[in-house]
Amino acid sequence: MSSSDIFIGETIGTAILILLGGGVCAAVTLKASKARNAGWLAITFGWGFAVLTAVYTSAPLSGAHLNPAVTLAIAIKDGDWKNVPVYWAGQVLGAMIGAALVWIAYYGQFSAHLTDREIVGGPGAQDTTAKAVEAQEKGAGPVLGVFSTGPEVRVAWQNIATEVIGTVVLVLAVLTQGLNDKGNGLGTLGALVTALVVVSIGLSLGGPTGYAINPARDLGPRIVHALLPLPNKGGSDWGYAWVPVVGPLIGGAIAAGIYNVAFA
Repeated sequence: MSSSDIFIGETIGTAILILLGGGVCAAVTLKASKARNAGWLAITFGWGFAVLTAVYTSAPLSGAHLNPAVTLAIAIKDGDWKNVPVYWAGQVLGAMIGAALVWIAYYGQFSAHLTDREIVGGPGAQDTTAKAVEAQEKGAGPVLGVFSTGPEVRVAWQNIATEVIGTVVLVLAVLTQGLNDKGNGLGTLGALVTALVVVSIGLSLGGPTGYAINPARDLGPRIVHALLPLPNKGGSDWGYAWVPVVGPLIGGAIAAGIYNVAFA
């Protein structure tokens, strides 16, 4: 694979991942959406199908890492680091593009949601929703969850541990059964297996932090949230932003170590 193929494949694949994954979050969150309040099952399966679609699309070009933690783990496993920056650049750029596309697809819903007094407060508003968001995610605006993750209980060591544990499960699944015969990315069967693993992680481990398990998935859309001209959007919660970057990278490194000791 050439560097250009890797960059293009990761950009396209991660954009699809975030478009469909962030899209289901928007569908469930935004007040004028037909899928409003569809719940956690919709989100977890939506993200799983997003992974499946993104992997199938990008695998021929880049091997479909779509996640800096996966790229890091494969580099540790194989000892080949030369394309890591290219993978990471494509992943972050793709995540930003995907988040921007979610905004375009739900433009009217974002506007309606963020000008609703019950959501953002104001004279005569029933501001319980806004207060609940503030209590759960200090520094986070009312639609940040469409773009990025946040903890239900803000305890840094636990939040990091949750992300580490979830990422170890994901990356071990990729390393042990999700690689194609050349060992450089996800094959056809691996795409389905990995998608189901993501659903499982979401159902079992997603409750505490929203299971970023992917630094690009969280950082790219958080940057877009900070840049977009959304009315009453509130903060982007940069005080928490390091957790879903550092935790998954630690998890990817641990998973690679486990693989090298137990499976190599």
